[in-house]
Amino acid sequence: MSRTAFPFAANDISALARSLRDQWDARADTPQDRPRDVSQGAPQGGAQNTPSHVELLNMLARASGFRNFQHFRAQAVARARLEQPAPEPVAEAPVDLVRVHRVIRVFNHRGIMTRWPPKASERALCLWVLWARFPSRTALTERAVNDRLNLWHGFGDHALLRRELCDSGLMTRTRDGREYRRVERRPPAEALALIHYVGRARDLVAQAPGTETLPA
Repeated sequence: MSRTAFPFAANDISALARSLRDQWDARADTPQDRPRDVSQGAPQGGAQNTPSHVELLNMLARASGFRNFQHFRAQAVARARLEQPAPEPVAEAPVDLVRVHRVIRVFNHRGIMTRWPPKASERALCLWVLWARFPSRTALTERAVNDRLNLWHGFGDHALLRRELCDSGLMTRTRDGREYRRVERRPPAEALALIHYVGRARDLVAQAPGTETLPA
């Protein structure tokens, strides 16, 4: 097992020496560390009064302003982690706005999905728009899911949309089909753009005078 090296430095070598001397004197004054008299059969000084490796580490750490060696080591580890270069941000793939513009025509000016696209890639983007409208971290019954989907599409097949949301991994359901939940994921760049533009169109309609409230 490799040993981790922790660099040690002192701002003032004189203060370091003075602190070590004081700690050494205080240690020698404790009854358990005071050398016994020669008449009792043990020599004064020598190995009996020599601090252990751990004691020396604690002395050096305290002389540098730390509580003990554990405190010194924790600070050294934290400093090393903070000084590591930050990872380069991962650049997202450029958004194909032509594709987004083509798919947005699936939705009308009220944000309602009017048809089921023939291409799988376009269907996947449309599902993200529906996904974004479901509440996060909320359990829904199948009926609640159906009611929402019926508000958000106009071609009369909520069962298809519900099944596609689950099969694509955007929603989960229990085995008995009683509970549905949105899966918390970050949409891809093109899905985010589509969600934005469909939502903006709905907002513009909602702000127009004489219009009713749009379904959420």
